[in-house]
Amino acid sequence: MSENSKILEKYDLPIPRYTSYPTVPFWENNLETRQWLQDIKKTLSPTDSSWALYLHIPFCESLCTFCGCNTVITKNHGLELDYVKSILKEFAIYLENEPLLKERPLKHIHLGGGTPTFLTAENLGYLFKGLFEKIKIQEKRFEASIEVDPRRTNLEHLNVLRQFGFNRISMGVQDFEHEVQRLINRIQPFEITKDLVDQSRQLGFESVNFDLIYGLAKQTIDSMKKTAELTLLLQPDRIALYSFALVPWIKPAQRLFKDEDLPAGSEKRELYEIARDIFLNAGYLEIGMDHFAKPEEDLSIAMKNKSLHRNFMGYTNQKSDLLLALGVSGISQTPYSFHQNEKLLPKYEISINQSQIPTSKGHLLSDLDQKRQKQILEFITLGETAFESEEQRKLAESELAEMIRDNLVEIKDGKLKLTKLGKPFIRNVCSFFDERLKEKKQQSPLFSKSL
Repeated sequence: MSENSKILEKYDLPIPRYTSYPTVPFWENNLETRQWLQDIKKTLSPTDSSWALYLHIPFCESLCTFCGCNTVITKNHGLELDYVKSILKEFAIYLENEPLLKERPLKHIHLGGGTPTFLTAENLGYLFKGLFEKIKIQEKRFEASIEVDPRRTNLEHLNVLRQFGFNRISMGVQDFEHEVQRLINRIQPFEITKDLVDQSRQLGFESVNFDLIYGLAKQTIDSMKKTAELTLLLQPDRIALYSFALVPWIKPAQRLFKDEDLPAGSEKRELYEIARDIFLNAGYLEIGMDHFAKPEEDLSIAMKNKSLHRNFMGYTNQKSDLLLALGVSGISQTPYSFHQNEKLLPKYEISINQSQIPTSKGHLLSDLDQKRQKQILEFITLGETAFESEEQRKLAESELAEMIRDNLVEIKDGKLKLTKLGKPFIRNVCSFFDERLKEKKQQSPLFSKSL
């Protein structure tokens, strides 16, 4: 076994992805709805505050077997309009409880899923009209983005999105190899993706993103190289290259894969490195963790300016004070708390019909949570963070001694810094700051492996 393979095997451990801190499994569920509304008011009280909006559309016509998202699999499009009306009712409840949402500018709106373009163009327009006519939109640098399935997205969808100011579109691709697509139950010929890219650019979308996944069943060095090269033919502005999160105890559909079909350890990481080299050689910049962007793209500029941010919507080029999530399972965030909606559609709809905020669970951040959150966020966006004390620095020297010896991180100028060699292990380093992970040594699996 090569030295590189030994290092990869040593650190390929179950680690959170750190889209939040504390991570959702460690929330204390100590946030009441009343407290949540107070936190929103406190967050928006400064006159220079702003907010972002996330909408979760859970519907998909078919199940992609790699998927770890909260979805409703159905071909019944009769569900659409009622769900759109539920989102608008939920928003009306928030507006009634917190009028500052009407006064503070909306910086960013993002639709995720599921498949947001499961909705017809008409219902998307109805949704956006119902939202935007009640609030202020930030005049400069407003970002409106959406995740789409190229198999389910048409020109009518794109026209409605552009009509309401959407300027960034993220396309689910995963892999261009037919056999891999067959195993993940997502047959998507290259031409379908190309047509949607061409249409999006003709209509004036400023940024096109591809979501790719490495570590899927039957992926090989040759197939990954082919996927990366076909990606370059279409020249997306951003590329997200995610590790396949194998969590069959959460998503039983993943048990359809045979273990021998899945690349693992150094073999899996090599798939990433092959694609990474191709993208870097083509001029893309590596952004944070698992992301690439053209040098002139907003994410690259934010990384250069050290304004890169990360939340439940992923990496963003600007920070909002409040992230408000609407729809089933949506996760909202203030500087003081996290709040998640009901995960099951019937329970969500019951709450909405009773004019109640559909709270499922939440977490009120302690002072220590806020300190560790800041350090993890800095590390995952900037690749470095300052120690809060000499005691913490000494603890890092002890707990990260192996990673320091392996030249994955270094301690310098009062900061913990990621080395170039340490890039694949950014999640492992973040776990040093994760007090809750250290406190609760779980016996059952919670997280996918880090590589």
